[in-house]
Amino acid sequence: MGESIIHRLYIAVLVLIVVLISIYLAFQGYDYYQLTNELRFDHPDHQILKPSGLLGHGLGIVGSLLMIIGVSIYMLRKRVKFFSRFGILKHWLEFHIFLCTLGPMLILYHTAFKFGGIVAVSFWSMIAVALSGVIGRYIYLQIPRTIEGREMSLNEINQTKGALNQKLATLYNLDESVLEAIIQAVRKRPDRSGNSMVKRSIAKFIFERDTIKEVKSILRKHQISGKGFQEVMKLIRAEINLNRKIDRLITMQNLFKYWHVAHLPFALLMLIIMLVHVGVAITFGYRWVF
Repeated sequence: MGESIIHRLYIAVLVLIVVLISIYLAFQGYDYYQLTNELRFDHPDHQILKPSGLLGHGLGIVGSLLMIIGVSIYMLRKRVKFFSRFGILKHWLEFHIFLCTLGPMLILYHTAFKFGGIVAVSFWSMIAVALSGVIGRYIYLQIPRTIEGREMSLNEINQTKGALNQKLATLYNLDESVLEAIIQAVRKRPDRSGNSMVKRSIAKFIFERDTIKEVKSILRKHQISGKGFQEVMKLIRAEINLNRKIDRLITMQNLFKYWHVAHLPFALLMLIIMLVHVGVAITFGYRWVF
């Protein structure tokens, strides 16, 4: 439980960093970023906020480094066996998402919301990578995984389901008749008839809602209340969520494969053009504080 709280605090801190930096930068240059290119020259903060300015240039450098580091460390942790001993994969993924969210945001402010030419290709590639990352994260969460973040096999998933049933039997000392009634309610499958995905989704939602109501009714009928009631319902919801993931396991696994095909080229294109942009800037004598 303590580890779970620490992990939630860790995620909250990462989110808070992104939100606070975003608010600070928006507040710092709100009136400047609204101006046209011609009017910006007369703004008192132009020399600081322009892409080659002290803050603007710095944001570009820091943002680029964050993205390079974010992509590199996650790829190393995922693909190089030596790094597999360091930390849990899903924690590395969360840090990768943090760096690759904060990095593009800083680069957006580096551009001062004005971009064109080849840099625009890199920028829109970056946006495509970020958006596809959000989609990839959703697909990733739909595939059952171990606590380390490794994708589970169907056999491991069934073992997990068995462990949930075992918990119901031993941890909460449920009567055998109560346990059997609950298991039978959870093992029911929703109606899959109908060609419309929307209709099937609505039917599944209603089925899951009715299952939860049925289990609650069983528990109340056998006078199980308080903390035991809440804990059992938590397990039942976990079981329903696992059933939902099993139902679309193959679909999500295939989508995840296709997602990689789309995500990686955009990331490589973004990095290549970004490096060209940096090389051109250095060639033409643009420097930051050094």
